[in-house]
Amino acid sequence: MATLDMQTIRYLNLLDKLSHVKTSKCYTYNNTIIFAVQKNFVAQAVGEQGYTIKRMQEQIGKRVRIIAQAEGQEDANRFVSDVVSPTGFKGMSIQQKLLTITAGNMQNKASLLGRNKMRFAELELIVKDTFGFELKII
Repeated sequence: MATLDMQTIRYLNLLDKLSHVKTSKCYTYNNTIIFAVQKNFVAQAVGEQGYTIKRMQEQIGKRVRIIAQAEGQEDANRFVSDVVSPTGFKGMSIQQKLLTITAGNMQNKASLLGRNKMRFAELELIVKDTFGFELKII
């Protein structure tokens, strides 16, 4: 598990304060704060009509998304898809501790990599923290 810095702890405490949902999974991807919570607490974390998300976005000044936590390797496709949404990808495979994402076309690949591979670095950190795999985008 990645080391939590003070800013991440503040985000986690804010989520707990507003929605009463505890999690230790908080990531930054594409200038968006993403919280991964247990599947049965997603609705509670989002709040009625997105109230919690709206309040957090006002206080943080960044976009906030709440997704369901991965339950294991078999849930990797859904989890990665939720993280990179709205960008899509053609397919994904896991072989020998290497998670390979097939982008499909150059536009999706460019979107997944980002300028100076910033999005790739962020996604690689998320995949390594969640599943313990290396990441490759083709």
